[in-house]
Amino acid sequence: MPAQGHRLYVKAKHLSFQRSKCNIRPGTSLVKVEGCDSKEAAQFYLGKRICYVYKSAKAVRGSKIRVIWGTIARPHGNSGVVRARFTHNLPSKTFGASLRVMLYPSNI
Repeated sequence: MPAQGHRLYVKAKHLSFQRSKCNIRPGTSLVKVEGCDSKEAAQFYLGKRICYVYKSAKAVRGSKIRVIWGTIARPHGNSGVVRARFTHNLPSKTFGASLRVMLYPSNI
């Protein structure tokens, strides 16, 4: 019997910050969730926790791994992109980086 994955998150990509033609709003990040292709599919992810996991040079409390947490706020457009707010704004070097959308809190 093949081993099944036990991943409790869905992969996502950081696309950009919310913006207009001239202004950028780094308080809201645009995120593309893997396998989410419509506004209706994005409804499932609203309220879910999202995190950006990265490694640093300096260890804090014995770990070089750091995490920035956030929550998914609302859909953005019709193609399954969502808006997310993080406790600390994501740096712009994370454009294209991988994020993790946790499958909790659950409303089913």
